[in-house]
Amino acid sequence: MSVQAFDIRDDDRRPPVDDLLGIVQRGLRARPKRLPSWLFYDERGSQLFEDICEQPEYYLTRAEIALMDAHAGDIADVLGEDVRLVEYGSGNAIKTRMLLEHLHAPVSYVPVEISHEPLRNSTQALNERFPAVPVQPLHADFTRPLRLPIPPRAPRRTVIYFPGSTIGNFEARDAADLLRKMRNEMGDNGGILIGADLKKDTAIIEAAYNDKAGVTAEFTLNMLVRLNREIGSDFDLSSFRHRAHYNAMAGRIETFLVSTRDQKVRVGKQQVNFAAEEAMQVEYSCKYSPEDFAALAGKAGLAVAQGWTDPAGGMFAVYYLVRAGARAA
Repeated sequence: MSVQAFDIRDDDRRPPVDDLLGIVQRGLRARPKRLPSWLFYDERGSQLFEDICEQPEYYLTRAEIALMDAHAGDIADVLGEDVRLVEYGSGNAIKTRMLLEHLHAPVSYVPVEISHEPLRNSTQALNERFPAVPVQPLHADFTRPLRLPIPPRAPRRTVIYFPGSTIGNFEARDAADLLRKMRNEMGDNGGILIGADLKKDTAIIEAAYNDKAGVTAEFTLNMLVRLNREIGSDFDLSSFRHRAHYNAMAGRIETFLVSTRDQKVRVGKQQVNFAAEEAMQVEYSCKYSPEDFAALAGKAGLAVAQGWTDPAGGMFAVYYLVRAGARAA
């Protein structure tokens, strides 16, 4: 029997958020200025991201859903029976539902999400949709070591599920570190099921991060709304604009908040100077060829056991990773 939607466990080792001011001040002292992309995801930011996924230019979600629709059964066969599925950044768990439809006697599903309300909502929906699957939600930051809940029975293997293309938001060294963390949490016999955006035509990629409706721009600027609310800064939203472009040499979208004029911003006791057209980096979105991704996995002591792409081909990929030298079965 699955847990009730209100039985959400907090990982009490998560650090308090009271260092937010310090994090922002350090980022604004950097050259060039930069802020971490996790600041996007307050309640409003999470909703705006869901709206981004519905924009016609944003191919990523549609391609991944088409991939899961075509291959979820094959993926479930590869994962095997009696799996404990641990999802990083579960959000609304749409793709997870497609996988749970096909998993063979899953031991439990552990959604890990830093935003409390999306976790509560998705937990309730999954309890209703899959009453036979024990759901053990964990309110935590997946980038930090996790204390996973005790499963209701011994799993054959633990599989870390990381859908979307969130791995691309990490620089290469940080991405490898996160994969090593996953390798530790999955155990000797476990695996990682992970999504990655594929390299493709620059115009297609750039359009996805510069939708005509301006939802992505609003999403980016919402970071400043959050900072004004939570740390009492005085960013003037009308004096910043969103900019995202594809750096082909680095293989990534680079997103910035650009100051439209010379200005000063108060952040705590610190006054921060912005020059006109000065760009503050807020997100990377790396794109990978299959060879790129296999090399990244190798740096973390992992190997690609199997991969799947969307039916249209060349848009999005999902990989199953195991410990280097281990067998997938």
